Amino acid sequence: MGIKIKLAAAAVSILVISGCSNNKQADEEMDHSQMNEEMEEMDHSTMGDMMEGHMSHDEVMMLNDSTGANELKIPSMLVSDNDQGVEYTVRAQKGKTEIFDGIETETYGYNGSFLGPMLRFEQGDKVKIKTINELDDPTTFHWHGLEVAAAVDGGPHDALQPGEEKVIEFEVTQEAATLWFHPHPEGKTSEQVYNGLAGLIYIEDENSKSLGLPNVYGENDFPLIFQDKLFDDKKQLNFSAAKNDDGTIGDTLLINGTLNPKLTVNKEKVRLRLLNGSNARNYTFKLNTGDPFVQIATDGGFLNEPVTLNEVTLTPSERAEIVVDFSQLDTEKDLALINEDGSVLLPFEISDQGGTVTRIPGVMNDFSLTEEEMDLPVTKKIELFGMMDMVTINGKKFDPERIDFTQQQGVTEVWEIYNKPDMMGGMTHPFHIHGAQFKIISRNGEAPPENERGWKDSISVAPDETVKIAIQFKHKGVYMFHCHILEHEDNGMMGQVKVE
Repeated sequence: MGIKIKLAAAAVSILVISGCSNNKQADEEMDHSQMNEEMEEMDHSTMGDMMEGHMSHDEVMMLNDSTGANELKIPSMLVSDNDQGVEYTVRAQKGKTEIFDGIETETYGYNGSFLGPMLRFEQGDKVKIKTINELDDPTTFHWHGLEVAAAVDGGPHDALQPGEEKVIEFEVTQEAATLWFHPHPEGKTSEQVYNGLAGLIYIEDENSKSLGLPNVYGENDFPLIFQDKLFDDKKQLNFSAAKNDDGTIGDTLLINGTLNPKLTVNKEKVRLRLLNGSNARNYTFKLNTGDPFVQIATDGGFLNEPVTLNEVTLTPSERAEIVVDFSQLDTEKDLALINEDGSVLLPFEISDQGGTVTRIPGVMNDFSLTEEEMDLPVTKKIELFGMMDMVTINGKKFDPERIDFTQQQGVTEVWEIYNKPDMMGGMTHPFHIHGAQFKIISRNGEAPPENERGWKDSISVAPDETVKIAIQFKHKGVYMFHCHILEHEDNGMMGQVKVE
């Protein structure tokens, strides 16, 4: 009890500093007297439990090692409804999935019981998608990383009620990239993603097809959707029991929905498209042998040059494409992709076949951060702060009726994002902006690392870190910006920018 009292005292200090309400009047600041009255109504046990929930992210539970018992499932490629164009039908559905042998787990999925298919676009495609909600709750279809008009972006304003459908249309104007789609209903995103609503988008262009990189889907070009879950004693995804307001963390890793996965590869260069699709967990990917790999792409496109790394860290919603040359590794050893703490994420089984000869070109893109962009003044400041259900942006919680910023279509501006620490030290917030890809100008005044010098739509911001980005919106409308710890988003760590 003594520990909880101390934690409660620390929590009171944090709440007073935050100056933000722990109720639904999210857009108003409370004065200290109001805050103290609210604190007096909380008992020590409640405050202690709240703080322990926050502290669980300082010592994140380890993932169970993958035993490699099951071959990795590869999402199917969705077939167009029209031979003459790019027309898809995407349904949000409930279902049952045999994640554990002989046990059916209740899940959500797109065009199936769990997760979704891969949608392939080419630059210049005119796309038509019929979206259908077959769930019992409202949902949206958010195209994460796509540069599209706000009316088809799938933010919380675009909820489809159960049984409703909507046709959206857009033209693909951006370069080759690995994107994804997921729901974004106000207050319910974390639960719906946790239950299985997530799918991949591949964009190809003339450049990507000319580079000679591994590109045979499911053979030397593999999507990897990483999600951690906490199953109850009946092997169900009981979100209400697992939920943590500071981000739900689990001990069981699923990759592409596969429990205890392994990936069989040939002795060749293999392209791995990494997506952190978890609600809150960060991953630092590395090979258990310590061998290097090459990163070739960020969230929104290819790097100019390949970057050799021994590890890469992704916060929720971030992507990275890496190439591992299995022809150059000691295949007599057990090979696996592991997390920073040594947890075995994905064992590799190496076949005796040589595979396809591919290359990693020295030049892949012409991405640039111009001197003009570097010299632009900061026009928008973002302050991320808080924990649990008291998270805010610029001291406010999300209000669908409030526009936080305006920006002109086609005009580049510099945003400054600051992660304000709390008395517990704070936590890393992954910051995402809808409808645009941006360029990182600096981290704490220094140039970003080489593997972040490409198009991004999500960025990790550590406690007490300041990040500057250059961003331009191609389309008009109201777009969200928010923390991509999904429980923080649901708790109001989100704002809106209107592009005019």
